[in-house]
Amino acid sequence: MNNQEFSWKDFSRVPLVGIIRNLTFDEIAKILPVYHAAGLTTIEITMNTPFAEDIIRYAAEQYKGRLNVGAGTVCSTEDLKMAIQAGAQFIVTPILNPEVVRNCVKSKIPVFPGAYTPTEIYQAWELGADMVKVYPATALGPDYIRDVKAPLNKIKLMPTGGISLNNIEVFMKAGADGLGIGGQLFDKQLIKNEDWDGLLEHFKQYVKHFNS
Repeated sequence: MNNQEFSWKDFSRVPLVGIIRNLTFDEIAKILPVYHAAGLTTIEITMNTPFAEDIIRYAAEQYKGRLNVGAGTVCSTEDLKMAIQAGAQFIVTPILNPEVVRNCVKSKIPVFPGAYTPTEIYQAWELGADMVKVYPATALGPDYIRDVKAPLNKIKLMPTGGISLNNIEVFMKAGADGLGIGGQLFDKQLIKNEDWDGLLEHFKQYVKHFNS
């Protein structure tokens, strides 16, 4: 195992994790250069995407030193083992599995476990999470992030779900340390039409929110 180290410097420049789920290898191979060209820095391939391990391996090798490539929907230690062997530089989970978090901490791989309640969020942080994915953030909204941050201000939070160009700034102002964005970022129609110029401009709209 010789995984490239996660670049916090690149992530802090554009603290957005683009979540790829159920796209084909060929589609992802075409999306990656556009993603990088737009200035986005961190991408997550979910483990329930067909051929996820092959995609992670490809992305990690082709974009070494240029993109943070991670694995998402890691629910078990078996998932984790496969993700790390494929070259994942960071791990994201939809749920809080203490064993997965502990293994990541032991292996010095950044882990963003999913949590919902303040108790789960605190537990994830205590286990050694680098950032806690607040999921699903759709119904909770930015006020929830602000409320949790009031007493738990040292904990880094990454709301995920329901985030779009319309509410990025509101979530960041509420205290989010990063954002996880899937379907809104990877526009299905642009990808289906292979409109890579359109997708580039679409991606750049997201980057602008962090550079303005």
